[in-house]
Amino acid sequence: MPTISKKGASMPESPIRKLVPYAEKAYKQGKTVYHLNIGQPDIKTPQIALEAVKIHSLDILAYTRSEGSEGYREKIANYYAKNDIHVKHDDIIVTTGGSEALLFAFGTIMDTDDEVIIPEPFYANYNGFSTASGVKVVPVISKIEDNFALPPIEEFEKLITPKTKAILICNPGNPTGYLYSKEEIKQLAAIVKKHDLFLIADEVYREFAYDGATHYSILQEEGLEDYAIIIDSVSKRYSMCGARIGCLVSKNKTIIQTALKFAQARLSPPTLAQIASEAALETPQSYFDDVIEEYVERRNVLIEELNKIEGVQVANPNGAFYCIAQLPIKNSDAFAQWLLESFDIDGETVMVAPAAGFYSSPGVGLNQIRIAYVLNTDSLKKAVNILKEALKVYKD
Repeated sequence: MPTISKKGASMPESPIRKLVPYAEKAYKQGKTVYHLNIGQPDIKTPQIALEAVKIHSLDILAYTRSEGSEGYREKIANYYAKNDIHVKHDDIIVTTGGSEALLFAFGTIMDTDDEVIIPEPFYANYNGFSTASGVKVVPVISKIEDNFALPPIEEFEKLITPKTKAILICNPGNPTGYLYSKEEIKQLAAIVKKHDLFLIADEVYREFAYDGATHYSILQEEGLEDYAIIIDSVSKRYSMCGARIGCLVSKNKTIIQTALKFAQARLSPPTLAQIASEAALETPQSYFDDVIEEYVERRNVLIEELNKIEGVQVANPNGAFYCIAQLPIKNSDAFAQWLLESFDIDGETVMVAPAAGFYSSPGVGLNQIRIAYVLNTDSLKKAVNILKEALKVYKD
């Protein structure tokens, strides 16, 4: 009997989605499930984006250019300029989600068995992307006690080998919600230039910065032009996860020329989704002001309620819409499954994402969960109360 590949066998399951069968079983039992497990915002997609698809006048749904339509890329460049990131349209390749942008980046700069250093916990699919690309993730652990700030730069330096090709960060972070400071970005800039590495920044949550903090992009850092690669997406910015439109951005012409060959191999990004995404760029600032205000309120409610639970430690996020909570349990995978299978309050339970899947170091994060605060404040309060009562009776 033929066998599957070693690569296929080693592809990790999604810690966010692997519990779906248990949630579906809970639905069939008539339970209400509060989803804290996935970063699917309940914020409405800007109407201007939806209308653009409705009123298009296309007679043929044809391919676009492999790098994305020129008009859309020019508007993306204008968007970046408003954020003090100065690039040209030909520094941008439109991709099928930020996921494809990262796969293109890995394929462009790394060969099989090359290494990428990533502060962990990190977006779980980085493990999958690296496996698919034959790349080795080398983790440097950030700690909940430090609010998941950038680890000391000496810890990065210890991990650099002849196989190291890049450092990858998510800023603001998924799953931690940590927003890297300008000083931390400068530290990373210095080390990649010193060791001739690339710096990849997943900046899909750029707009989601709280408490007066501002996002500092790696492409705002002078002297980093040949080293910096931005991964971006419309998914969270405009609550358009289903559009599957992202982009790869770099001022390094060789990176763009090489990534374009990967883009040509998959032909083109989706046409209708580009139309919606281009229209979304006209979304007024008031939309973001309202969204940020809503997420700050949700974060404050979530953190306040979690801090009331005995034995729970939680990092305070100042970006994105996630946080990591450390629970007084041994194994959050088992706890998350138990919540869906065996616990409810008046027919209501909660679904969380076990945090071990956001690490690549074995045995780390086993007692942690990631919470996405994408529910309204009343639902968040109910969900945290369910967690509180569940922890009182749960036995590892």
